[in-house]
Amino acid sequence: MASVEKVPMLAEGYEKLTAELKALREERPRIVDAIEEARAHGDLSENAEYHAAKERQGQVEATIADLEDKVSRAQIIDPASLSGDKIIFGATVTLLDEDDKPIKYQIVGPTEADAKKGRISYSSPLGRALIGKKVEEEVEVTVPSGERFYLVDKIEFI
Repeated sequence: MASVEKVPMLAEGYEKLTAELKALREERPRIVDAIEEARAHGDLSENAEYHAAKERQGQVEATIADLEDKVSRAQIIDPASLSGDKIIFGATVTLLDEDDKPIKYQIVGPTEADAKKGRISYSSPLGRALIGKKVEEEVEVTVPSGERFYLVDKIEFI
């Protein structure tokens, strides 16, 4: 049973999901054509093209269902419309690590997370540790490589 819980995301993440959904929906007829063409080759029990096309169809349909669910529950949040002194979804946070080296992250949804681009999910270990913190508060987080300590230096809504 699908959850009715809202999925917070930035407008950019929503657009990415809807574009992916549109592309998969456009792929449906090509998959059906590939199945029909493979079926015309005869014996289906040893027809690799047919089985590959059917498997792709199953993957596409499952992904479409998942994306439709996320899009239907999307709660689009504009960080520029937010404010406050606590870290919340959409906030861009500057942290100081143990060597006082600044690290900048934006708190985003799981579908938008990309640590290399400075975007971490609110459901990640660091994201969960940051939510609700204020400037000058210390954050301790357990990551695969061990314990990490950060100091919240700045909170922005950009």
